[in-house]
Amino acid sequence: MKFEQLPTPCYVVDESLLEKNLKILQGVKERTGCKILLAQKAFSMFATYPLISQYLDGATASGLYEARLGYEEMGKENHVFSPAFREDEIDEMIEICDHFVLNSFSQLEKFGEKIRAAGKSIGLRVNPECSTQSEQAMYDPCARGSRFGITLKNFRPEMLEGVSGFHFHTLCEQNADALAQTLDAFEEKFGEWLPQMKWINFGGGHHITREDYDIELLVSCIKRIQEKYDVEVYLEPGESIALNAGYLVTTVLDFIENDIDIAILDTS
Repeated sequence: MKFEQLPTPCYVVDESLLEKNLKILQGVKERTGCKILLAQKAFSMFATYPLISQYLDGATASGLYEARLGYEEMGKENHVFSPAFREDEIDEMIEICDHFVLNSFSQLEKFGEKIRAAGKSIGLRVNPECSTQSEQAMYDPCARGSRFGITLKNFRPEMLEGVSGFHFHTLCEQNADALAQTLDAFEEKFGEWLPQMKWINFGGGHHITREDYDIELLVSCIKRIQEKYDVEVYLEPGESIALNAGYLVTTVLDFIENDIDIAILDTS
């Protein structure tokens, strides 16, 4: 493929670079036995799903249309989280999704019985109230007033019957040190109920395929939780799957000068 022959602007994914990332993720899976899902909100180029499905365990969605995409194009485990599910969509989602992560006990009261009756797994998103983001504060799910996850203050352990797992998502483009810090906070607040769970989902935001990412620390975090609580661990990175795996191809339309030389692109 010659870039100068392509219509622009366009994104070009380099399959070899994508597979390089996938092999890094596969290495984490092989060393720990964890499961890794594609978070489609960060990368949903479904033409690449046949390749991704060779390495990962499935997909995770944030709504009905992403759930359909994962079901139809990935064809493996299909997880979904939403701050609140819609009554007019829940039946279709139950048909195509395997794991539901609910954001509150009121959502559990509303939809839990129907989801369980269909034999699907239910998890709860919890908020460990541990902010690790200084550079990406606007994306902090642990910020004061966040709508994401159940805080300890609002936790109702008497309602855990039929709940199979916990989920937290607190990171954004971060290294494993932020995960380790979050796990300490999670264990302090919710660890006493983890032994009665079957799985825990560490969410996304793990920049695993970045050159400076501390994979050894990630592996250590996964193994520690597995061994201590006898649970299956899920990760759901999005961006790290396609990180630096392609190009934005553009055409320079004009040059102008205003103290500096400026190129005007067809992406401007």
